[in-house]
Amino acid sequence: MPRYLWQISYTTTGAQGLLSEGGTSRRNAITAMVESVGGHVEVCYYAFGTTDLYVIGEVPDEVAAASLSLRTAAAGAARSETVVLLTPEQVDEATGRDVSYRPPGEG
Repeated sequence: MPRYLWQISYTTTGAQGLLSEGGTSRRNAITAMVESVGGHVEVCYYAFGTTDLYVIGEVPDEVAAASLSLRTAAAGAARSETVVLLTPEQVDEATGRDVSYRPPGEG
């Protein structure tokens, strides 16, 4: 299954919900959401700065990842950015693929 990093920033409403529910309750809700599309959460970390929460997990495909993003955005309590994660072995495979490319200005 593809692995993703979700970077979440809470809106004012989301931060108020976090204050009332607590961190473990939100982690449980996020885990349930990811599991509902056939995935699993590997880890959740809260942080300081512009990103409030980092989640790493796997979901079956891009459509499942998109559905999570859409539901989060539609709820309005948080903004999320989805990053596809690759293993070192996947990067090895990528470097071994033949690609036809012409840089701008050369041609």
